[in-house]
Amino acid sequence: MYGHAYRGQCEAEERRHRPGHQRPNRRLTLFALALGTFAIGSGEFGSNGVIQLFASEFHASVPLATWAITAYAIGVMVGSPVITLVFARPNRRTLLLGLVGLFLAGNGLSAIAPDIWVLIAGRFVTGTVQGAYFGAGAVVAAYVYGPGKGGKAFATVMTGLTVATVVGSPVGTFIGQSAGWRALYVTVAGVGALAGAALLAWLPRTADLDGAPVGRELSALRRPMVWVTMAVAALGISSIFAVYTFIGLFVTDAALADAAMIPIALAIFGVGMAAGNALGGRAADAHPLRVLAGGYAGVLVVLILLGLFGENLDVLFLSLFGVGSTMMFAIPAIQVLLTRFAPEAPTLVGALNLAALNLANALGALGGAVTLGAGLGTLSTVCAGLVLTSAGLILFLATVPRALRARRRTAAVPAAKSIQPEGNT
Repeated sequence: MYGHAYRGQCEAEERRHRPGHQRPNRRLTLFALALGTFAIGSGEFGSNGVIQLFASEFHASVPLATWAITAYAIGVMVGSPVITLVFARPNRRTLLLGLVGLFLAGNGLSAIAPDIWVLIAGRFVTGTVQGAYFGAGAVVAAYVYGPGKGGKAFATVMTGLTVATVVGSPVGTFIGQSAGWRALYVTVAGVGALAGAALLAWLPRTADLDGAPVGRELSALRRPMVWVTMAVAALGISSIFAVYTFIGLFVTDAALADAAMIPIALAIFGVGMAAGNALGGRAADAHPLRVLAGGYAGVLVVLILLGLFGENLDVLFLSLFGVGSTMMFAIPAIQVLLTRFAPEAPTLVGALNLAALNLANALGALGGAVTLGAGLGTLSTVCAGLVLTSAGLILFLATVPRALRARRRTAAVPAAKSIQPEGNT
C-alpha cells in the first residue's frame, strides 16, 4: 500500500518534469481554494450572529433555533467523510466543483426556508461540504506546492477560514442584521459562486489529481493511530471553542465592557488564528511533533492567564489573541500526522481532520456550558478548555511519538535489506 502511494507520487513528479507539462499558476490556484474556504467560513461563523433573527421570524425558541448551528456541525462530522468515500474516484478538480454546487444548494435552501425545519435541513446540507472540500483542497494545494509540503498546503486552505473569522463573520452578521438574515445566505452563496468560477478557471486539469479507489481511502479507517490522532485533535482543540463561543460574555460580563467591544474581541481572536495558522503551516512539515506539543502547551499557559486575569480588558484581548494563535499553530501538524499514518488516503484524512475540529467545537461549547451552569463564573469556561486540552496533550505524548518511531523502524528494515551486498543474509 505504501509502495503504491510512493510510486504514484514518483510518477506524478516525473510527469511534472516532462517537456510540455504545464505547471499550474500557484498563486491563482491557492487563491481559488482559499476563496472557497472563506465562503464556507463566512456562512458557518456568520450564522451565529443571526440566530435570534431567524428564531424571531419563525417564532421558535433560541434553543430550537440553535439546532440550525448544530445541524451544520453534524453535517460536517457525518456527511463529509461519506461524500469523500462515495466520490473517492473522480478527479479532485471535479469533486471540488461539485462540492461548490452542493454548497450553493445548501445556502439557497437556507435563504428561502419557509420554516425552522427547512432551515435546519439547509444548514445540514451545507455542512456536508466542509470536510470534503478541505480534504480535496489540501490534496490540490499539496500538488501545487510539491512533495513534503502537506502542512503548508493544509494551512493555505485554512487561510480562507481564518480570514472569515476576521472579516467574513462580522460583515456577514452586519448584512444579516441590516438586510435580514436571509441576505446573509444569499451573500455567502454569491461568494461561493465566485469561488466556483475561480476554481473552474484556475484549478489545474491533470490526471495527477485523479482520485483513488474507495478501498484505499477506507484503509485509513483501519489504522488505529488515525483514530488516536483524531481524538488528540478533538480533545486538544476544544479549548479554542470553550473560549470563542463565550467571547461576548467575557467582554460584557467578565470585563464589564460595552457590547460594542465584542466585534473587536472577535477580530483580535481571528487575527491570532491567522497568524498561528501561517506560522504552524511553515513549521509543521519539518517538526510536526514539536509544533503540536508546543501549540497545546502554549494554549494551556494562555488559558491560565485568561482565567486569572481576564477581567482586565487589556489582558482579555491579549489572551484572546494568544488562544487563537497557539491553537491554530498546532492544527496543520495534525494534518501532517494523519497523512503520515495514512499516506494512501490524503483526501479522507483531510475530511476526518475537519470532522475532528467540529467535534472539538461541540466539546468545547458543551464543556463551557457545564461550568457556566454550575455557577462557577463567566471565565470558568476556560477550565473546561484546560481539562480538555490537557487530556489531548497527555494522549498525544503517550501515543503519537512512539507510534511514529515504530513506523520509521518498520520502514527502515526493508530499506536496509535492499542495500545489502549480494551474498549477505
